[in-house]
Amino acid sequence: MQYFLDTYALIEIATQNPKYSNYSISPIEAGTTIFNIMEIHFYYLKNFGNEEAERIYNLILPLIMSTDDDIIKDANKFKLANNKKRFSFTDCIGYVAALKLNLKFVTGDYAFKGFENVEFVR
Repeated sequence: MQYFLDTYALIEIATQNPKYSNYSISPIEAGTTIFNIMEIHFYYLKNFGNEEAERIYNLILPLIMSTDDDIIKDANKFKLANNKKRFSFTDCIGYVAALKLNLKFVTGDYAFKGFENVEFVR
């Protein structure tokens, strides 16, 4: 596994944004957390309805990585240290998980631009 795909990246890949053509929804190449899957499911449910939300959920489900107690605790420390950035808990958990697993954190979220280990794509 090489990449952690945050919710922003997952949506861009699912909508076939050409800037994200180097990334795929493949458990061999990428991972994400259940929290990111929750966010993308909600986004699709709200914007495209239940059928499309279920399709995307099932497509991304194989990417789920486990999160342990250390990731949760360190994510809270990261959130507190970067409180002015207003990161979501999902963002913090994903970023810390990527760091711990030596995965590139792929995102288009400007708040992460310039952070260590971030592959910013926009």
